[in-house]
Amino acid sequence: MLTNEFHKSVLDNLYEGVYFVDLERRITYWNKGAERITGYSAAEVVGKKCADNLLVHIDESGKCLCTADCPLVDVMKQNCCHKDDQVYLHHKAGHRVPVSVSISLIQDTDGVPLGAAEVFYETKNIDKDAQLIQSLKRETLIDMLTGLPNRRYLQMNLTGALAEYERHGIGFGLLFIDVDHFKGFNDAYGHEVGDSLLKLVGTTMENCMRAYDMIGRWGGEEFLAIIRFTDEQQLLLVADKLRTMVANSFLMHENEPLNVTITLGATHVRPGDTMETVVDRADRLMYKGKQAGRNRVNF
Repeated sequence: MLTNEFHKSVLDNLYEGVYFVDLERRITYWNKGAERITGYSAAEVVGKKCADNLLVHIDESGKCLCTADCPLVDVMKQNCCHKDDQVYLHHKAGHRVPVSVSISLIQDTDGVPLGAAEVFYETKNIDKDAQLIQSLKRETLIDMLTGLPNRRYLQMNLTGALAEYERHGIGFGLLFIDVDHFKGFNDAYGHEVGDSLLKLVGTTMENCMRAYDMIGRWGGEEFLAIIRFTDEQQLLLVADKLRTMVANSFLMHENEPLNVTITLGATHVRPGDTMETVVDRADRLMYKGKQAGRNRVNF
């Protein structure tokens, strides 16, 4: 669809992702922004259909949009000119990336549909200052495998949240998260692939967090999330969103999609709580969730 080299050069160098599909949803163009956001090169996707086990768009509930309710299909079949949407795409590294998509119908001079164009960009809620991150790494507050806050950093943040609760009554929720059957996964595929899965889980969850919440690696395959300004219903929604997004993420290994699930223990801070009591309560709730079948939230 691109014949003008100048226009192609402009699109290639946009920071946003741009791709074109024909009426059969076959990808005909893939710019550098799309490569950056998804991890897939143009050579890997051009000529393939958008549902061919690549981006695998899902919504917040985990519903696969590539096989049902695809916004690209809506634009082309309904012959509407434009549609916006919020989806989670599958990155080549395995994790989920929240993106805002803008889809436009492509027509010839007679108004006959030829396909569609999609522009997309990340909508992460956490702004990371590179200098601050480097400083935190020097102070050993960042987990070097996942890039998330480590146990020490989480403990510092949790101490502050408890003090805020005691002084001003501002409560918070705590999620204790464990990757299901991770030892068996490590034994089957090796520690290198296991590490990649931990990165996938951590990045997927981090991408779902609000700017004033915190999630970090507690140790091994365990993560801890501090969720502020939330009631019971909201805490459960956040927890189930994390569970859903991890369950719908996968890592390609030797042409095989690998994925894991997580079990979460969820609790609110209570009067008299210390760091030890609130973490222990969330941990015990998580363990009960494991006993009940895994891949669930136990409040």
